[in-house]
Amino acid sequence: MFDSILLRIFSDGRSNGEKILVRIEEKLLNLLNNPNYVQFGGGFFLLYNIDSPSDTLRKTEMVKKTREKFIEVARQLFARKGVENTTMNDIASASDKGRRTIYTYFKSKREIFNAVIDNESEQLLVKLRMILAKPISPEEKLQEYVGCRLQTMREIVSRNGSLRAGFFRDVRKVDRARAIITRKEAALLIEILHEGIATGDFRIGNVKECALVIVNAIHGLDVPYIRDSLSQYGLGDEKIKKVIADLILNGIMAR
Repeated sequence: MFDSILLRIFSDGRSNGEKILVRIEEKLLNLLNNPNYVQFGGGFFLLYNIDSPSDTLRKTEMVKKTREKFIEVARQLFARKGVENTTMNDIASASDKGRRTIYTYFKSKREIFNAVIDNESEQLLVKLRMILAKPISPEEKLQEYVGCRLQTMREIVSRNGSLRAGFFRDVRKVDRARAIITRKEAALLIEILHEGIATGDFRIGNVKECALVIVNAIHGLDVPYIRDSLSQYGLGDEKIKKVIADLILNGIMAR
């Protein structure tokens, strides 16, 4: 399973030999990642276990699976009970893990809530990346980007029960949690805009600023789109997507 390194450190017999030994030992402990040590005969023996590559891979996979389990269990509990009514103990217990274990992965409920949002939002990024890979024009990619962004967010929020209520009650909390995903969304949109500039389809002064404004403008439509509150004005899903894409691509100025 592993190889062992056995190190022996002898005292030099001087009056301050123990102090020297302690200093050497401390440095070795730091270097060797806290090995176990024993005293035997005239010296100290430090035993350090080195995992084989297969052991390291196995442990890494175990850590990854445990973290993913915590996130999924937390998502289910948040959806059923609500974020406010779910405790870290609830998540640990439902995951068949101890309280101390969950805190080695997440420092607080806010941190695991953010991980749930990030994990759910990854579904959106996967779909947006698929749009970028399509052999279609930048204009068509932008239109699909808008529609995909709105529809996927509706699906994510709608499938999460009580989390949906929290989304409508405190959008700012969700905005804080999805700050990282927002940057990733913008990065994908920037690729589309650059492609459009290269083909001569788009004329944009500052691509990054343009992308950030578009992404955040779309975020502002999440709640009314998910609630379908614009349908009372005759704006169905497809018409909303078309109007947004048209505003982005053509603006309102006569040409």
